Amino acid sequence: MYTVKSTLPEQDLKVVGEALQGALVDLVDLSLVAKQIHWTVVGPRFRTVHLQLDEVVDTARQYSDTVAERASALGLAPDGRVGTVAEDSGIDHVVDGWQQDTDAVATMTSALETVVRRMRERMAAAGKADPVTEDILITLTGDLEKHHWMFQAEHKQ
Repeated sequence: MYTVKSTLPEQDLKVVGEALQGALVDLVDLSLVAKQIHWTVVGPRFRTVHLQLDEVVDTARQYSDTVAERASALGLAPDGRVGTVAEDSGIDHVVDGWQQDTDAVATMTSALETVVRRMRERMAAAGKADPVTEDILITLTGDLEKHHWMFQAEHKQ
């Protein structure tokens, strides 16, 4: 069987692989969480929250592909299977049933905060090992922070 070989030293590849795999898992779960809430949000701000959730889904799906392809380019097989995502994601579970718009915003604010925090840790680790991966994580984190800001602005304290 043919395998892709990386140009990174083995120790750097291990660090970068963990960062990319963790990012992939959180992004896949973030897209699922946002889509679940998108389908079940209700309330006076339904439409704006509904549309805002689709923006998060689009970002998460785009970057999950970018992250997975970066892993593949380095000779690492990305794992976005449901069992892996369920086991390794840092995002809390979404409640069953309908979600009031205010609760949906709070859930997304929390999910985005968790993912951004974890991405920053990965960014720091990857930066020492592979600036190319760090660059991907920097851009990704910036986009996620923008979504986090927008949901925070919607959140009633």
